[in-house]
Amino acid sequence: MLMTADAVKTIDSPGEEVVIELSHAAFGYGERAVLRDASLTVHRGEIVAIVGPNGSGKSTLMKGILGLNERVSGSVQLFGVPGEDLHERARLGYVPQRHTLSASVRATAEEIVATGRLPRIGWLGRLRATDRQLVARALDLVGLADRAATEVSTLSGGQQRRVLIARALAGQPDVLIMDEPTAGVDAANQHVLADVLVRLIQRGVTMLIVTHELGALERLLTRIVVVDTGRITFDGTPQEYALARDRVHHDHDSHHHDLELDAHHAVAHGPLDTDHTDIHSRGARP
Repeated sequence: MLMTADAVKTIDSPGEEVVIELSHAAFGYGERAVLRDASLTVHRGEIVAIVGPNGSGKSTLMKGILGLNERVSGSVQLFGVPGEDLHERARLGYVPQRHTLSASVRATAEEIVATGRLPRIGWLGRLRATDRQLVARALDLVGLADRAATEVSTLSGGQQRRVLIARALAGQPDVLIMDEPTAGVDAANQHVLADVLVRLIQRGVTMLIVTHELGALERLLTRIVVVDTGRITFDGTPQEYALARDRVHHDHDSHHHDLELDAHHAVAHGPLDTDHTDIHSRGARP
């Protein structure tokens, strides 16, 4: 059943605790800054959309928060500590932008979601009963409890996207960062995904959503951040964004992936991804 707008209004307001704070941060690759002078504060419980045209720096901002590119200047605080000092990288959950999971690997939805526990138990760790319960809970939360034993290659694109969300949730993150969760998903499945996000909001999960289309997600947002030409050009409520939309967007806005992300390859996490960059170990200390 689809959640109504009234149901969304019953969700608790964001708290005062700051979970992400950027101060005049610049991120890039090597010595080249792609995103400059970025200041952004995200409180626990907020649902923030990051939008902007191709090559604007949206994905560079996301990867900067995850610690996956170079911080050229400024500062990043995560959960009250400098980003480079955060030991519990699993507190940041990441859902990569992918249309489908790899068809070359035979695995069930449950097996994929179970890999989300690796940051908590270690690559050589064995799943305990509590881990399996968390995997089952994550699948139930995204509405796929009845597909746990189904091979992911037989699932629809929208269902596979929900498997990726469940995989991130299995790691019990405090903040969930999603890259284009509705890309390539039809309108009906976008509404299903939106209802999944409602359930996450009701459980207090903070979310940053990189997207080129607000669509069904717009009713859930507390903030909208616009990135353009390597800078944050707007940061406000959905109501403020509606009034400023024509001013903050330009004719070159596009409904495609960021060129700066394509140029440096999408970050992926897990054995089914083509790039095995480990977001939970990059920048973490033993």
